Amino acid sequence: MESELKEMLIDLDTLKRSLPDPSLLASIDKMQSRVEHLTDLAKSAPLRRSKVKDMSAEVVDSNPYSRLMALQRMGIVANYERIREFSVAIVGIGGVGSVAAEMLTRCGIGRLLLYDYDKVELANMNRLFFRPEQVGMTKTDAAVQTLSDINPDVVLESYTMNITTLQGFETFTSSLKNKTFSPSKEGSGVELVLSCVDNYEARMVVNQACNELNQTWMESGVSEDAVSGHIQLLVPGETACFACAPPLVVASGVDERTLKREGVCAASLPTTMGVVAGLLVQNTLKYLLKFGHVSPYLGYNALKDFFPTMEMKPNPQCSNTACLERQKEYILAKPARDAAAAKAKKDEVSVPEGPVHDDNEWNISVVDDTEPVTENASSSDTLPDGLVRELPIADEFQKPSDPEEMTNSVDDLDELRKQLEALNAD
Repeated sequence: MESELKEMLIDLDTLKRSLPDPSLLASIDKMQSRVEHLTDLAKSAPLRRSKVKDMSAEVVDSNPYSRLMALQRMGIVANYERIREFSVAIVGIGGVGSVAAEMLTRCGIGRLLLYDYDKVELANMNRLFFRPEQVGMTKTDAAVQTLSDINPDVVLESYTMNITTLQGFETFTSSLKNKTFSPSKEGSGVELVLSCVDNYEARMVVNQACNELNQTWMESGVSEDAVSGHIQLLVPGETACFACAPPLVVASGVDERTLKREGVCAASLPTTMGVVAGLLVQNTLKYLLKFGHVSPYLGYNALKDFFPTMEMKPNPQCSNTACLERQKEYILAKPARDAAAAKAKKDEVSVPEGPVHDDNEWNISVVDDTEPVTENASSSDTLPDGLVRELPIADEFQKPSDPEEMTNSVDDLDELRKQLEALNAD
């Protein structure tokens, strides 16, 4: 762009010199000034990085993936570059969802599907991610604008719609089944769905879609007072779905929209939402890249810095029909799954542990302190020539006493007692 504007300035200057009519020079000067202004704007425009074909571990300032690939060099992740093969859907681009989308984008996720129907407002500026100049844009369009600038390698798909409507639900499920990004993938077209919505109705819709598609998903939420939150892993048939143990509002059948009052809104802290988004993405990375422990449920209480964990088994009497079908499938597949796990454990080849460092400059050795001490073992802390101990050494102190010496000491005590009695008698 900048080079083209410079060429245009050169052409205008050439045209200006070749014009025979001086009355046209004013127009040429005006055009030159406008092109120069556009050139200045192009110079001040933010620099967008180019796409990176292959992730590299090369440690240079121009490599956006060097610190991520270091996880592989340090043995945390077996193959970090696999993250480009994964697709993740995020439902709700609000305080948690937008930050989760940014984190996954910076981590180099392959494809992100973004769902939301709302627009950016000034009331959203207390949260992270969105900027004031994006007010009035749909949250999905604003997210695509920001995320594409951060990492153009990520494939972004935005869906501005309400998934709780009939048409929205159909579009939602069909987009999850789309396999154009990874045609060879089994099941749906995404590895994981992240629910970051702020109402139970949308959560139940995500739950229904994932149960029908047998799709693993993670649910997240922040309390109305903004000082607590949670994340939860939901695997259809294996763990409890959202309908297995519904919140009181859902179980009682109350329309939560009737609970909202005019002029009253929920509290919102960017700190709490940032923590919950971080926990959610951390759990996502562990699930996708197979490292660490994937938490089935992790809570966060900001007032007490408390992180409760628990596991929830599926409810055999769940009201969700699709959940009951997934439970039956999981039980039927359990014998084959256990046999495969046992075979994999049997086939594991145990590799003997070697020293962490081959060189041992200081001749440091580790001794097993559980070995029994032999009776003839003696202390090795001998003194140099010419020095004597003020107290007996431990080896001599532990030697059994001579019986004859013990008899002499008893006689001496009897003699001392007799002398004391004689003194008392006087």
